[in-house]
Amino acid sequence: MARHEVALSGREELAEGTMAFRFAKPAGFAFKPGQSVSVALIEPPAEPNSTRRTFSLASAPFEEPLMVATRMREGSAFKRALKALPLGAPVRLSGPLGAMTLHADAARPAVLVAGGIGITPFRSMLLQAEHDRLEHRLLLAYSNRKREQAAFLAELESLARRNPRFRLLAVMTDADGMLSAERLKQFAGDGQRSVYYLAGPPAMVEAMKTLLAGIGVGADDVRSEEFYGY
Repeated sequence: MARHEVALSGREELAEGTMAFRFAKPAGFAFKPGQSVSVALIEPPAEPNSTRRTFSLASAPFEEPLMVATRMREGSAFKRALKALPLGAPVRLSGPLGAMTLHADAARPAVLVAGGIGITPFRSMLLQAEHDRLEHRLLLAYSNRKREQAAFLAELESLARRNPRFRLLAVMTDADGMLSAERLKQFAGDGQRSVYYLAGPPAMVEAMKTLLAGIGVGADDVRSEEFYGY
């Protein structure tokens, strides 16, 4: 696993309670859409467990710079310190990490199910798939409490309009209720040939695994990543 010292090159608020952080991409740094990096502060807060965090890369491999996005939890000293860093300040980056990457068989659709900030690896997958003109059918069910909290939603809606191989189902649970088995099956079809990818809070990921098992999706066709407080 490669280790680099990189500069914080930008930050912005993506949605209510969510920020993006951008870092200069090291020369020769290569990763697959869906992979993660570990970000370590050079001068971390004195509080416990505040030195490093692992984030999925929200940027696609063809993009510059590297981008991660996170919910800004009030109790996280690491996130407060990261937000306070001046632009140009160095951090230590390790990676890439993880194996939740898009399957190779384009004949099998990919059904991506994201809860909240779990959207980050899927943004990378979807933009790179468009860039590479992949033949996969890509279906994203993206759940948030309300539109104002849905990071990248406008960008994903634009992608759905221009890419006929991509479909988007945006669920706002305050207005629409939770994503049900019936609604997911209606959106994704019978799902027998699809590969499912789940990313979001642990409770959401576990609930979706149970839901998918209930509609006949085999465990070997489900790949998941849990976001603990991110």
